[in-house]
Amino acid sequence: MPKRISLGFLLLFLGTQVSIIPKPVQAQTQVVPAETTTKSICSAQLGASVDAVINRPVFSRARWGMIVQPLSSTQTLYSRDAQKYFTPASTAKLLTTAAALQQLGTDFRFRTSVYRAGDGVLSVVGRGDPSLTDAQLAALTKQLKEKGIRSVNQLVADDTYVRGDIVHPSWQWEDIQSDYGAPINSLILNQNVFNMKILPQSVGNPPKVIWSDIIEATQWQVINESVTVAENQPTFINVTRDLKGQTLRIQGQLVVNSEPTLVSLPVLSPAEYFLRRFRSTLLAEKIPVVQTFVSSTQVKNEEELANVESPPLSELVAQTNVNSNNLFAESLLRALAIKKPPVENQTSASAGLEVVKATLTQMGVDPAGYSLVDGSGLSRKDLVSPEALIQTLQAMAKSPAASVYRASLPVAGRTGTLKNRFQNTPAQDIVQAKTGGMSGVVALAGYVNAPRYGPVVFSIIVNQTEQPASVVRQAIDEIVVLLAQLQNC
Repeated sequence: MPKRISLGFLLLFLGTQVSIIPKPVQAQTQVVPAETTTKSICSAQLGASVDAVINRPVFSRARWGMIVQPLSSTQTLYSRDAQKYFTPASTAKLLTTAAALQQLGTDFRFRTSVYRAGDGVLSVVGRGDPSLTDAQLAALTKQLKEKGIRSVNQLVADDTYVRGDIVHPSWQWEDIQSDYGAPINSLILNQNVFNMKILPQSVGNPPKVIWSDIIEATQWQVINESVTVAENQPTFINVTRDLKGQTLRIQGQLVVNSEPTLVSLPVLSPAEYFLRRFRSTLLAEKIPVVQTFVSSTQVKNEEELANVESPPLSELVAQTNVNSNNLFAESLLRALAIKKPPVENQTSASAGLEVVKATLTQMGVDPAGYSLVDGSGLSRKDLVSPEALIQTLQAMAKSPAASVYRASLPVAGRTGTLKNRFQNTPAQDIVQAKTGGMSGVVALAGYVNAPRYGPVVFSIIVNQTEQPASVVRQAIDEIVVLLAQLQNC
């Protein structure tokens, strides 16, 4: 099967690194378990035990924020700088998904429609469904064929539903070149990324590039400076995009006879990408399309001819949190814009953030405890206090959507971004928590079902650390294992 190379092996060249892993997020690297034997710790001893971890010399320059409470009350078992702002990374998704469940409901679905918009004209109206794939395009095509559509003079992509920039202005250049920083718009397809394989050839020759989408290959100029090397040599591949946009540079080396490397890249113009794929799908069913274009103004539509719906919000939220999917989080944020009256020139993201603030405030989350600019936590302008995260977790535990919210979180040692953490420790299976991480930031917040104490809620954020993320994660995991071993004394 194709090889997936860790980002740790990539080199940064003239452009910016893009992910060569097709999934949005991988489970985090396994570290040596902090504690493999079962013991107990009294709640009164928790502070000293946590401080012993945080105050290690290796963390002398890092900022730690943390708070722990029983789920049954707001009594604080431990607190350190819990009211101060930290960069939350993906733990910000806890706020976005909480507001989405409260406002939209667990059964909410995105709808994508194809309308008749004149003689021989079809208009596709997207509403920001992050789960739409080629399979749904095939379903739309089948419905159109059943309605007697045999040719299309003009296929229009109505990309007006989601208003504003397709990527947040504060996202870093390296992020928007990676699949985890894919653009967000009304007509999202295949999570707005495309894939290709890089296959080794004979020694001394450049590896071969194979595109999963031949049409997409025509959109790029590829400069392949990589080489195939002999066995027992290291493998590393780096794909960069220049600042002008449509030139890909491939550098590095692949070992002869090794498995191909998968590369996942964000599309440049998502609405045009959607049209290319839909046109190709229609043509495969012998429905030719004469012309396509993207409309920047709302199209006057007539009869709805076809539609597809996303899975329910309960499943979308699980995809958002279990796999820490930025695109899904940003789509949910923009979907919240329907819950407030439209304001001229206001973006869907800004409207969604206002709904998040109002919703969380109503739930009892201190509005001064966070300042978000996006829904995923990818921006370094996002600021959240550990206290705001724990207030959200506490409030959602009392919500009608409590079970759905909690089920959306990774399970220690089992699923998502916690699959490879806490294995063979007392925390395995009894911790459900959202991870967060970017350069200099490691975070974890969620629930612990401590068997000898009762349910506990915690939030831990570490900023401004020069230590490898694995070192910080192991320290956080040690603390969470302590929470799993709490008992009433």
